[in-house]
Amino acid sequence: MLFRFNAFGRSLAAAALLAGLGTWAFAAPKHDIKHEVKSAKPAAVAAKKEPPRNKDEPVINAPHAILIDAENGGELYERDPDKLIFPASLAKLMTAEYVFHLIKEGKVNLTDEYSVSENAWRKGGAPSHTSTMFAALNSKVPVDDLLHGMIIQSGNDACIVLAEGIAGTEADFAVQMTQRAREIGLQKSVFTNSNGLPDPGTKVTTRELAMLARDIILDYPEMYKIFGQPEYTWNKIRQQNRNPLLGSVEGADGLKTGFTGDAGYGLVGSAVQNGLRLIVVVNGEKDAKERGDEAKKLLDWGFRSFEERNLFAEGQIVGSAKVFGGASGSVPLQATGLVHLLVPKIGGERLIARVTYQGPIPAPIAQGQQIGLLKVWRDEKLVLQVPLKAAVNVPKGNMSQRAIDGVAELVIGLFRAGAERL
Repeated sequence: MLFRFNAFGRSLAAAALLAGLGTWAFAAPKHDIKHEVKSAKPAAVAAKKEPPRNKDEPVINAPHAILIDAENGGELYERDPDKLIFPASLAKLMTAEYVFHLIKEGKVNLTDEYSVSENAWRKGGAPSHTSTMFAALNSKVPVDDLLHGMIIQSGNDACIVLAEGIAGTEADFAVQMTQRAREIGLQKSVFTNSNGLPDPGTKVTTRELAMLARDIILDYPEMYKIFGQPEYTWNKIRQQNRNPLLGSVEGADGLKTGFTGDAGYGLVGSAVQNGLRLIVVVNGEKDAKERGDEAKKLLDWGFRSFEERNLFAEGQIVGSAKVFGGASGSVPLQATGLVHLLVPKIGGERLIARVTYQGPIPAPIAQGQQIGLLKVWRDEKLVLQVPLKAAVNVPKGNMSQRAIDGVAELVIGLFRAGAERL
């Protein structure tokens, strides 16, 4: 599994040595479909079996938790983050993201007004005895106010009014929510309503909630500011933001809490200190105090215990990928911008890097074309995935070059087929 030097790995090794990171191991690039699956084993093992706890990691009770670097998604801590669970009001983050997206696309305006139907009023308004912004029946509410009511006051009525105003029915809106979730990389989460009220079909993972929060923070910086507002008044009723991190953690400015009997107490939060932004998610807590305390504990630990290290400079060649039928037999790969990772200040953890792609890549290849991923493991835990793109153009080769590549792939295919039968 560790790197055996060959033509595909030399550039990766050289680049990493230049980074001067200390303890590194290198893995050969995976370039065919079957090996691509095998290369993901360390991550699968980590998901099924909780890795040994480092002695400096905080002790928490949450059955599901994750802490990530907001800039690149690098993982600092996890506990069973991939199990599908009930989100409660954390589902409102997906509603918020989708509405933000529609606003950015020009399909919805903040000044648009939507009517408060009897369905929205009864299911999410004052008669529902759930969290509500107290929107009056048959009134019209601007999208801007509905977003504030949903995010700050956790109004279930605000969610339904938005859903009906955008899609006609909440059910149709939920279908669109799930489609949007797939577009931004959430592959497991499913939404059947707009607000996370109990429904057996609505499920999310803790990891994907962190990904969702990261998407909101990075793609909608102006709209994200709503999450940090301490209070909001609608219909002459002032309500406080329910996020316990606001005011108690330095730099905390979002995102959302949630609770139902089935889901337990959950929280998605974020804070910035000294230019570093972290995102924390805890789910399944016993009470509101515990979710706030444990989210704060993870954030404090993350800011205190990690420091940034550069892995590859901007424009640096990270590795190469084999090319089929091209003027060159390989294409150099690079990331977009600087590649960095948060590493423990105390050291002692081993980093393993691997370039993965499905190939060989057929020519022609355009400069900037996405080819594969740089994956980095900290011990047995996959902590970072960075897209890699072609650093140069690779045109099609002449007839003799393509014929040689064809014969080579035929021989390799026969060898693999024979190896699989052994």
